[in-house]
Amino acid sequence: MLRNILALVGCLLLTAVLSAQGDEPRPPMPFSDPNNQGGWVLNPEVSDEFDGSELDTTKWFIEGQDGRYYIWKGRAPAQFAPHNVIVEDGKLKLRTQWEPDYPFDQGGYSESGSDPYGAFEGQPLPVTTAGVVTKKRFLNGYMEVRSKAGHAAITAAFWAIGYEQELDVYEQMGAPKIDGSILSNSVRTAVHDWSPPAVRPTQAFGYDEKNLPYRTSDDFHVYGAEWGEDYLKIYRDGRLTYHVTQDELGTDWVLNNPMEIWLDSEAFSWLGLPHAAELPVDFEIDYVRVWQKPDDNLLDRAFYGFEGPILYQDKPRPLDLVPESSVPNEYQKFWLLDTASAKYLSIIEGEYATGVNSLEFRGLEKNETLTVDKVVALSPEGAVDLPAGEYTLSVKVWLDQGRAPETLHLGLEDPEVVIPVPLEGIERRKWVELEKCFRKTTPSSAADQFRIEIRQSSLPDLRPARLLIDDIRIRPVE
Repeated sequence: MLRNILALVGCLLLTAVLSAQGDEPRPPMPFSDPNNQGGWVLNPEVSDEFDGSELDTTKWFIEGQDGRYYIWKGRAPAQFAPHNVIVEDGKLKLRTQWEPDYPFDQGGYSESGSDPYGAFEGQPLPVTTAGVVTKKRFLNGYMEVRSKAGHAAITAAFWAIGYEQELDVYEQMGAPKIDGSILSNSVRTAVHDWSPPAVRPTQAFGYDEKNLPYRTSDDFHVYGAEWGEDYLKIYRDGRLTYHVTQDELGTDWVLNNPMEIWLDSEAFSWLGLPHAAELPVDFEIDYVRVWQKPDDNLLDRAFYGFEGPILYQDKPRPLDLVPESSVPNEYQKFWLLDTASAKYLSIIEGEYATGVNSLEFRGLEKNETLTVDKVVALSPEGAVDLPAGEYTLSVKVWLDQGRAPETLHLGLEDPEVVIPVPLEGIERRKWVELEKCFRKTTPSSAADQFRIEIRQSSLPDLRPARLLIDDIRIRPVE
């Protein structure tokens, strides 16, 4: 503890000296990479130092505020209540308390049986708690908090969800009453697969770090997750504690789409429940910081890698948008295939250059001919936004043995740009990256779309081979 205090004093003195010299203080760096060897850049939209007297609601959704709940109201018997979200002393405090007069929702929670919120096994258990969610999502990066769990049988959780996926960076409980999956001196990390049918147990992989030299409610510690395109690293106080790669997991690697951060406290009845004398307690978070690495790709990497929807994050996120939902709405939209094209084009799982999906042109069977002039996969409107300029388009393709299509036609809709990508002579049964330069003389309109087209005129007369497409990217020519 003394060491932590001395380190903090030293940091404050250094900041004061720099300020006196007229220099800007150095921006915070990941605790696991203090010299920024990874080239990280802070993302302010999903980071927060929790200064001031109230939570910044331009960044955060507060569960229950103005009677609005996102996805759920908490894990019964405890219910999220907005007044339990407190910002003071430079920290976010998510309070859990005993409130017999709180108007608990009587609908309950499906996983908790027939009891309404505020009751357990037919008896009153009026516990309120709190949850907050970032309004923006992000794809890949390093996310970190400095936090301390509340000392009661209530969780402290730092987690994230996106399309068909969930990452629990940690689940902690300061004082469980029943020995089980989470102890007072343990940290649970888990990744869940929410692709339909999302039947529990949904856990795809994870680990438990047990026998920590402290209880998670004793003091503040730093917890981080480095989430890469094909790997996950978990850190505690700057030390790597878990590392897993997609190469080890195959299609169990589900962390392929942008995620939002959750901070909340929940009641886990199987680990015991808090009572009045033990409350109130606070789950305290000193900061949330997210760093990412610069990327000059101008397309949404998850969407153009066929992993999930493209997000329109300037639109309100539907309050009932669960991770397993593939229903298009104003917030999330998917590739468009007309009826004729859907006979030949589909997004498939298990064959990919990166992620777990690719777009398949299935080829034609013996004596089969393409019944339309072309098959097309079209992005939603506004899924591409490019100024005028010169660009390099790249695409990864896999061509089965057989007669190759002559050309893959890619392009933009408004204004129209056609980008033919020759396929003849490429190596078979191997992912090959192809590049093509193009010029755009007019900026994209608000309704611009990306087009993937296979024309009948580009196909051989007999049985064209199966073709897979993945990882479409556009970068500016410098």
